Amino acid sequence: MTSKVAPTATNSDALLERMMSLHPKIIDLTLDRVWRLLATLDNPQNRMPPVIHIAGTNGKGSVQAMLRAGLEGAGKKVHAYTSPHLVRFHERIRLAGELITEADLTQLLDDCVAANGSEGITYFEITTCAALLAFARTPADYTLLEVGLGGRLDATNVIDAPALTAITRISIDHQQYLGDTLEEIAFEKAGILKKGVPCIVGRQEDAALEVIERQAARVGASLIIYGQHWHVWEERGRLVFQDETGLVDLPLPTLRGQHQIDNAGIVIAGLRQLGYDEAACEAALRDVYWPARMQLLTQGPLSEIAPRAEIFLDGGHNPGAGVSIAATLKNLPDRPLHVICGMLNTKDVGGYLCSLAPLVTHLYGVSIPDQTATLPAALTVAAAREQGITTDEAVSVEAAVTAIVAQDPTARILICGSLYLAGTVLRENA
Repeated sequence: MTSKVAPTATNSDALLERMMSLHPKIIDLTLDRVWRLLATLDNPQNRMPPVIHIAGTNGKGSVQAMLRAGLEGAGKKVHAYTSPHLVRFHERIRLAGELITEADLTQLLDDCVAANGSEGITYFEITTCAALLAFARTPADYTLLEVGLGGRLDATNVIDAPALTAITRISIDHQQYLGDTLEEIAFEKAGILKKGVPCIVGRQEDAALEVIERQAARVGASLIIYGQHWHVWEERGRLVFQDETGLVDLPLPTLRGQHQIDNAGIVIAGLRQLGYDEAACEAALRDVYWPARMQLLTQGPLSEIAPRAEIFLDGGHNPGAGVSIAATLKNLPDRPLHVICGMLNTKDVGGYLCSLAPLVTHLYGVSIPDQTATLPAALTVAAAREQGITTDEAVSVEAAVTAIVAQDPTARILICGSLYLAGTVLRENA
């Protein structure tokens, strides 16, 4: 998905920069501005290939990537929309299997800016409208839409009758926009449910599931729920999935971690609901590629600095992600774990680190380059110390890796805490 060459400034970059100034708030959840612009663009959301809409706190991107691999393995052309990007904005829009070209992206952004005129609209809203316009203009068999934030008022929630929806595991995140309780957040995520449209529901805490079930009953959506209608587990190095039509035995997902088995279950349930066979399910697990999800870095400057170390990169940034990463690390062969962590100032650093704390030998806190919303390294260090982690500041990821391998050349290193930090690392090391 990511480019291996550092991006240079383009016409689309200038347009995207201009879009940042169209509304005073970066995030302002409402659909009014989106509906207005879509109407001006002749409602492209009504002319797209069948949509699979994906919400949840953790795992949305992984589920989308596996679904795309499965559908493409079955010979289908697939559009995909995801956010945020890691290296270049173009990663957000995939047209019939290929990343959008610079020429197409520039034209789309020009069209949307012209249609919007002087009206206020957020960056995410206008770029989402651009993606929907691209999907309407390009033939394909399916469109995969990943929710940006929440669901009910997210800019992607403009499809009246998706072919399928999915809700991955819900946990606490983005409280300033979605609410302070699991129930409040689940209500926002369940806003993607539509009358008569089946929804695949991943593993949930009881409080979240009750909200989803209540909302489904209210709107008339059918639910296909983990633990009720389908089950998934690992057995003897294989993935086993069972639903009401039978059992399938598949390879483990290429993506690392127990949480990816849960995500794979959502994907298999979805593919079977859509009528695809075991071959498509196997392709979903075998052919998926999704960077910065416990990604092992094997090239680039960091690998050259630490040729004997094991360097993982993960963009998870909330307490639920911390739990999943810790579970993945526990299943790896023993090796001292050194963490390099940089987070945004809107995140629960202590909640993210508490699950990792028992595993960490040493942590370096870093600030995320070129991010005004970065949490200063000193505050990451302070939060880590509150969790009982031995820690220091580093001026950069490279400096931290250098310091780690000076003490332990064969260390296991985890670079984590933010997709923005992951993107910075991938620009130089993917």
